[in-house]
Amino acid sequence: MLSVIVPTFNEARSINRTLEQVAGLRGRVEVIVVDGGSTDATIEIVRRRRIKVLTAERGRGSQMHAGALVAQGNALLFLHADTQPPPDARERIMEALRDPETVGGNFTVCFDGEGRAARFLTWLYPQLRKLGLCYGDSAIFVRREVYNQIGGFQSFPIFEDLDLVRRLRKRGRIVHLSAVVITSSRRFEDRSFVATFTWWAILQTLYWLGVHPRTLNRLYAPVRSRNEETGARA
Repeated sequence: MLSVIVPTFNEARSINRTLEQVAGLRGRVEVIVVDGGSTDATIEIVRRRRIKVLTAERGRGSQMHAGALVAQGNALLFLHADTQPPPDARERIMEALRDPETVGGNFTVCFDGEGRAARFLTWLYPQLRKLGLCYGDSAIFVRREVYNQIGGFQSFPIFEDLDLVRRLRKRGRIVHLSAVVITSSRRFEDRSFVATFTWWAILQTLYWLGVHPRTLNRLYAPVRSRNEETGARA
């Protein structure tokens, strides 16, 4: 069985569409939504679908780890609330994990919309993958036993995805699937793409230079606040 774990915080605009796509996955699939304290209709929307809802300390790392702790599947798929998986995601994941050397992987990312930011990011992600960078937008999946062995997601407020993948690589192979997930480019809407992307790149560089994610989060706070004011998540 595949356990799909979705962290949410004020995702009323996008969660229904994502859960609709998840409902179309074939085979045995468990869905767990972990909310970080939404004040909009997110939880109500999820419960109408009769999907298990947990609450956890706000932060993708904390929320996804809380979901993983109760998941029953032998494979875990961590799916952002604004990302839609392909219908054959479960089959693709199970096929990849048949190789005992493979501990996890991710999907090809396509950012929605026709804007310059969406087109640029869709081009950029494959280039970043060549550098070994794997982000949560790409729907990271992992063999459950390995996830437990490495201690799962840390409760980092930022870059929890890069930290997890770094530790997974010490245990085995990370594969990239050609199947496409569609994710939102909303974090770059209604604001300067160049400024937002530049700030993201600076934080990324500082992370690899050894600056702790909690320190980086304090630098990131102004950007996060603007995102929340417009209903976007980054």
